[in-house]
Order: sequence, then C-alpha cells, then structure tokens
Amino acid sequence: MTTGRKSTLFCLSRRSGKTGKRSLFSGLLTVVLILLTSFPVHSASRIKDLVAVEGVRENQLVGYGLVVGLNGTGDTLRNAPFTQQSLTAMLERLGINTRDAIMKTDNTAAVMVTASLPPFARKGSRIDVSISSLGDADDLRGGTLIVTPLMGADGEVYAVAQGSLQIAGFSAGGDAESVTTGVPTSGRIPNGAVIERELSYSMNNLNGLNLSLRNPDFTTARRIAEVINKELGMNIADPVDPATIRIQKPLGYQQDIVSLVTDIEQLYVTPDQKARVVIDEKSGIIVIGHEVRVSEVAIAQGNLTIRVTETPQVSQPAPFAQGGQTQVVPRTQVEVDQGNSEKLALLHPGVNLQDLVDGLNALGIGPRDMIAILQALKVSGALHAEIEVM
Repeated sequence: MTTGRKSTLFCLSRRSGKTGKRSLFSGLLTVVLILLTSFPVHSASRIKDLVAVEGVRENQLVGYGLVVGLNGTGDTLRNAPFTQQSLTAMLERLGINTRDAIMKTDNTAAVMVTASLPPFARKGSRIDVSISSLGDADDLRGGTLIVTPLMGADGEVYAVAQGSLQIAGFSAGGDAESVTTGVPTSGRIPNGAVIERELSYSMNNLNGLNLSLRNPDFTTARRIAEVINKELGMNIADPVDPATIRIQKPLGYQQDIVSLVTDIEQLYVTPDQKARVVIDEKSGIIVIGHEVRVSEVAIAQGNLTIRVTETPQVSQPAPFAQGGQTQVVPRTQVEVDQGNSEKLALLHPGVNLQDLVDGLNALGIGPRDMIAILQALKVSGALHAEIEVM
C-alpha cells in the first residue's frame, strides 16, 4: 500500500482588511499544513466504517404529548388551542370533566417527541427521546413528559415515553432586558422510552447480503469485493453498482450470518475518492481534497478599498451679527487604497495541493478571496476537481 502526504486545507479564519492579520493567517495556515503533512493520505479503513449492511438500520419514531409542571412558562391556552384540547382530552381519560370550562393554566406545554428505534431492539429495552416545544412556551425546565405513545411510519406504536426533561439552555430577564443561553424550549430524556413492539427481521434466513457504501464509488466498491473474495478464498462478492456490493452466503456460514458479517467488516480497504473542493461561503471554510490538480495558470489578486468619511461641521454667524443663520455644512473625505497585494502567481501544470496552497498564500489573501479564486479556476477549466458549495 502506498502512502502519500496528507494535504487537506481547513480554513476557519475570516477575511481581514489589515495586512498584519493576513500575514498571521498565512503563517498559521502554513503551520497547519506542515502538521497535517506528517500523516499518510491513502490510509486503509475497515469495511465496517465504509459500508452499511442493507436492512440493518434505525427507524424514526414520533409522538405528540404534554409536558406539565412548568413554572409559569408553558403555553398560553388562548394562543395554543391544541394544548387546551389535549389537556381536556387527557383529563377526561382520567375521569375529570372539563368540557366548556375556562382554563387559564400556564404550566403545561404541547411538545413533539422524537426517537430512533435501533435495529434488533427488543421489548423492554429503553431508548433516548428528544422533546421540542410546539406552542409558545418560554421554557421547559422542570417539566415532566406525560406518557406519550411513539409511532413509526406505518402508524403502529413501537415505544412509550415518559419522564423528567433535561434542558441545557435557560432564559432569564426582566422588563428591560433578557438573557437566553442555548435553547430552553427543547431537551432530552435519557432512556425515556420503553420499547413495546419489535421489528421482525432475521438475518440467518437471508440467502445473501447487500453492502451499501456510505460514499458511493466504483473503485472503492471493486476493492471491497476483491478483498472479501481474497480473504474467504471464493468469489462470493460482486459489485453491482458504485453503491452496492452483493454477497452470496458461502459454505460454512449457512446458519451463522452474523459471523460472516463480523469476518467481513474487520477487513481493511483503501477507499478512493473524487477530487473535490468543499466551500462554505457563510463561514469561510475551505476543504480541498488531496487529489485536486491544477493546470498551468497565472493568478492575480488586487484589493481596492474605498473609504468615505463624513464629518459635518456647524456654521453659525458671529456674535451680535445682524443677519445670518446657523447651518450644517457637509464635509466629505474620500480615500482610495489599492492595496499592496497585486501580485501575479504562476501555478505550473499538475501541481498538487501543497503547491496550490503555496501559490495562493504567496498572494497574501484570506479565505474569502481564496474562495473566489478557486471558483474562477473552475470556470477557467484549470481546476480539475468538483466544487461543492455548502
């Protein structure tokens, strides 16, 4: 297995108009790249981390419930009629008639309850649930979720949730100012739901397995199939498409498909990947894959800063003057700065990521300008990679 030098660029800094900050960014970027280049690029990964076994997956559950016991921070029944309807229905099930009654309680909130049903979950086991406010409640701290059925996509109830909420955020304030940390209208209940129904799925009855690649790729699929066939000494793995590898049940594993999966997922494969540049323009993050290549191209980047300063002055007549009036006289100052980064950098054909970063850093630019340059390189056809904007 060949090894290379890892050269993934990860920029968190924002663009600064000051030369000192740009120099600091370039210096930090160089240090980060030097540290990252000490690790191998083409490192092998376990098949377990590259694929998922078809049929072995989670199922989403959802439910609607009420949280009670709030300290006056619940839903306003006038603004959230569904909360009042739910409260009335719950009390009727408990034998209390509140029909046509005027209710002004503010310690109850309607919430949505969500959870993930893990594969092969058994009756009686517990799972975590997430709670999110549905009405206009201000804070769910101190609340208790009343028994809430959780249903799957088929409409069947698979779990029942109940318990005290754990809220990470809080909100406090007065008449003139308020402070909010985190999100006080959502929280979790660890082990808050009990599984009441199981999903019937038996792996031993399967005639084969399908492995689904998390990052579909033709080369990776073929490599995984070759490693499996070589390890088991028989041609049982066949790459159907870039995302699926079909495995026939071999002799010796007829009634023990779990052992087959265990033996397969511990094998190591070197995954392949596309040349890709990922850009997040909102935060200025740039991630460049090690397979990115650039044709010979020259890059120039200049900064033009126009600063307009308004300093109005007041003009008034002299003391004891017979005429005249006080007026505001505008004073405008315009400054134009073309910057000193108007350099021309030459990138030779077939350069790797290290040479690309060195060439861009030679221009003394920040991540915002680097994003624009990478997009311009793609338009010109000099950047041989796929650009993905988040």
